[in-house]
Formats: sequence, structure tokens, C-alpha cells
Amino acid sequence: MINRRTFNVAGLASLVGGLTGGLACRTGHGFTQLTSAMKPKRLLLRSSWQVVNIGDIAHTPGVLALLEQYLPDTEVRLWASGDLSEEVMAMEHRRFPKLKIVKGSIGAEGKPSNADLADALQWCDYLLHGSGPSLVAQRDVTAFIEHYQKPYGVYGITYAGDLPETAKVMAQAKFVYFRDSHSLEKAKAEKIVGPVLDFAPDGAFACDLRNDAAAAAWLSSHGLEPGKFACCIPRARYTPYWLIRPNTKLDETKQARNAAMFEHDMAPLRETISTVVRETSLKVLLCPEDRTQMAIGREWIFDKLPADVQQRVVWRQNFWLTDEALSTYVQSAGMFGLEMHSPIMCIGNGIPAIVGRFAEQTSKGYMWRDIGLGDWLFDFDKEEDIARDPAAVLKMLTDREQSATMVKQAQALVHARQAATMALW
Repeated sequence: MINRRTFNVAGLASLVGGLTGGLACRTGHGFTQLTSAMKPKRLLLRSSWQVVNIGDIAHTPGVLALLEQYLPDTEVRLWASGDLSEEVMAMEHRRFPKLKIVKGSIGAEGKPSNADLADALQWCDYLLHGSGPSLVAQRDVTAFIEHYQKPYGVYGITYAGDLPETAKVMAQAKFVYFRDSHSLEKAKAEKIVGPVLDFAPDGAFACDLRNDAAAAAWLSSHGLEPGKFACCIPRARYTPYWLIRPNTKLDETKQARNAAMFEHDMAPLRETISTVVRETSLKVLLCPEDRTQMAIGREWIFDKLPADVQQRVVWRQNFWLTDEALSTYVQSAGMFGLEMHSPIMCIGNGIPAIVGRFAEQTSKGYMWRDIGLGDWLFDFDKEEDIARDPAAVLKMLTDREQSATMVKQAQALVHARQAATMALW
């Protein structure tokens, strides 16, 4: 179990120094030394879960950036999900121009669905399942185990527990890194065994995509100056995918839960926005992480704000991709709201961010405590946390020296874990 009182930057720095010096791989029986010749030379990254959410997009370029930094001699190909769009591929290729991308699946008899995937599966000597809300590509990994019998690892996922088939797949991996301590604790409590079970921050912390020109043009056209606005992202309890994914059936139970909780969850955000606008010179940008959130921001926040507040709030009407969003975030004074991956990208790129979470978001929000930002984590299922949110956001945005220190400490911990985990091959 991770002890948050001792899980500190100094300890991790010491750990990183030892691991990167010896390329040690931790096992249940101590440490086994690895030579550079044993590192994967041809790695197939199974990632890219969906394109309706800029945070889910960010997993892939984040892990690719880590592989580029820590395994520079390893050739990487991306095995993407079927809905990866041409627009997102073009964005990824601007950052990783040599990246080869394949799609498809492995059939029941082990036959790949297309020639490009067949070539990639034969070509690779290692499969890496990237960051995500779960073992998203469990079916693909299972087929890979059965038909290709090559080593694989899992990097930065959440685990809900009590999933026997998932546990079986994880137990056969060379390593499984969980992106939050609750997931790691569940795995250990279920006595999942394997050479390495440990904590690694979500891959999106390393996302460094940029579209500075688009961001600057949009901000200028809406009267937002660098450093003089904060970002706020609302969200529903359950993402209403039936509104944005073709052929997705309405989930009436989830829709009812969303409807019941909108006012409960949005009223505190309106209060926080009002506090920021009235007590600082900052403006607030209402922006989306997924394609449903522009409408939520308009209906439940912007249209309900007092007139004096509304005139200093900008509502983003259109969706964006990860590169423009991140180029916007890095020009802001900070972020708050109810999403997770935009705050991850903020911290990864030096911008303070407060996270609001609730039970429907699984345990991923607890990674904020795991990286030393527990004071910036608020549980919207607890009224006492909701009551503290406006003052905490105000302090984050106005006490910039303290906020910068907190961000640097969190970054140091994230970077230390990234280096340590990438050394364990």
C-alpha cells in the first residue's frame, strides 16, 4: 500500500537515481539487472480509446512522449481504436511525424483483421497497454497473449476491483502500473500477483501537444489575455455518450441521475466563478473536455450567472482538440471544475489546477493525493468539501507563489515516478 506520508519527492528522487543507474527490474524475489540489449526494440502501443474527449486523446501522446524520452532507441508503433479520426491522427503526426498507426482486431483464430495490423503484431517484440480508465483493450491483450505469446505491460490504469478476467490478464503482465493508489490497493487486496505492481501517474501528465496559433487567435478574439483568466470545466455525473456517439442507446438510468444532480453540482461552480470574478481582476473561460460539455456550460452555468458576473465570463461554443486546449491552458492563471484530464495536463505543464470529483468518476481523482495535491482535491459528494471550494479556488488563483510551489512539487513527484517506471524494462 502506498503510504502517502512517506511517498515524497526526496524518496522518489533517490529511487530514480538507483533505478536509472542500474536499469533494475523489481520482481517478487528482489532485483534483476537488465542490460540495454534486453530492452524492447520494437514496441506496439495499444492506446487511443476515443476522440470525443480531449483527455482520452491525451493518454496516447503522453505515453509516446515518455517512450521517446526514456526509450529513445525503441521504435514504437500505435495500435489505435477504430474511431481514431483523421483529424486526431494529423495532430499526433505533427508531434510524432514518424509514428506508424494501425487499427483493427485479432480474430477468434488469431487472424488479424487487416494486413497492417498483422505486420505490426509480427514486427513487435513487446506490447504496451497505455493509460486509461481500465484495462480498456482487455480483449485485444487477451488475444495477443493467446496467439502471439510475447511479453506485455500495462501503464497507468484505474482498476475497479473484483474483475477476475482482468485480474488474470494483469497477473501475466511483466508489469502493471496503476494511476491511483486506490486501484493499486484493490489489486493487492485481491492478491493479484505479477513481477511488478506499482503506481505510475496517468500518461496524460506527459502530453505536450501544442497549437499556439489557434489558441492565441481564439483568445484574442474573445478578449482573454495571457495570465488574466481562469478555466472552468463542468461535467455531468455520467457522460451522455448517447448524444455524441452514433448508434449509442440512451441510458435512462444515467440520464435520470444526471438530471437529478445537475443543479447540485453546477451551483457550486457558479458560486466559485462569481467569487473569482467579483474578488479578482480575472475573467473565466467556460470550456469543454468532451463534446457534451459546451451545452452543459451554457445551460447550467453561463445562462444562470448574475449579470455582473456573466459579462466577464466567456463561454466556448465549439469543441477543440487537445493541442489547442493545452495551448490555452498554459496561458491561463489556473483551472477548476469537475474534470480530471485537463487538470492533469495543466499540472504536467506547470499550471495550477483544482479537481472536483464524485463517485461516478471512479477512483482516478485520488491520484491528486498521490502526487501531493490533496489540498486541491474536492469531493462533490461531501457538502463540507463543496463549501470549501470557492475559497480554495480563490487562494489558488491569487496566491501564485504558493500555487507555483505546489505545482513544482507535484511535477517533481510525477517526473520521478515516470523516470523510475520507464527504467524498469
